[in-house]
Amino acid sequence: MPQVDYLRISLIDRCNFRCTYCMPEGIEFDYIQQQETLSNSELIQLLSRVFIPLGFSKFRLTGGEPLLRKNLVKLVNEISNLSGVKDLSLSTNGYLLSDMARSLFDAGLRRLNISLDSLDPDVFRQITGRDRWDQVWQGILAAYEVGFDPLKLNVVVIPGVNEQEVLNLAALSIDRAWHIRFIEFMPIGNTPLFDQKGWIDSATLRQQISDRFGLNEGFCRGNGPADVFQIPGAKGTLGFISQMSECFCDRCNRVRLSADGWLRPCLLNEAGQIDLKTMVRNANTDADWQRIQNQVKEFLEQKAEITFKARDRGYNPSLESNQSYQRTMSQIGG
Repeated sequence: MPQVDYLRISLIDRCNFRCTYCMPEGIEFDYIQQQETLSNSELIQLLSRVFIPLGFSKFRLTGGEPLLRKNLVKLVNEISNLSGVKDLSLSTNGYLLSDMARSLFDAGLRRLNISLDSLDPDVFRQITGRDRWDQVWQGILAAYEVGFDPLKLNVVVIPGVNEQEVLNLAALSIDRAWHIRFIEFMPIGNTPLFDQKGWIDSATLRQQISDRFGLNEGFCRGNGPADVFQIPGAKGTLGFISQMSECFCDRCNRVRLSADGWLRPCLLNEAGQIDLKTMVRNANTDADWQRIQNQVKEFLEQKAEITFKARDRGYNPSLESNQSYQRTMSQIGG
């Protein structure tokens, strides 16, 4: 496995959308109270005293919806100025982005992933549970004008809902340096919807796009698991995240930190998770921080075994499994 050098940091489990594949209607969520989330100061100490010394250099801020986090711009500025940070990115639904894009960019953020599951406002409302397509589109345009590069748009493809838009969404990469990421629908967050709709494999989507536009391959990977292609002559790229059809556990370089301070090795497996919040709040000396670092180091050494167990249990759809994922993506950290 590659060196684990990428930390996804969930800042909040709340979201101002209610996407069907993440937070199905009819379910009430027990949200984390603010005092139970890691503070900005605690996060900075964890990065500077634990993760960066262990070789982490890439960080992504997620949610829930991270733009709902208080003092987010200040936190972005503090992380971007830490010695050893080579890459800082953020995932958002884009609703608040038009007002925040400039401030985030000035604070040091350079990369954004924005969810855009449909170009049709009615379908968008069906997926997200909110009539906010125009605001999200304005947020995307604002981020583009500010200068975020790369600017990635994430699309979860749901059969019978937005699959007919794949070609139009792919075409967004032609005239602008936008990078469209098609994500296979997973049985996490809304298992009944997954059981009803199923999923479409990336190979099928690639073939559809290739038949319409042509498709070049062989582009470099980014920090994540996407297989990257490009429509001939396009300014942007197309990525395919194939967690259901094409296992990428062997190249996983990331771990996840939940909003309430649990360090987890894998999206599909929480074995061996560490309660960093409790340890941080009890750390008073350099020796305490060294013990935290040593425990995280041991955790990382166990990641390979944990990750491959997750693959065998969940990433391979050909295996029979009665597993049902009880937490939503917003609670996991996206």
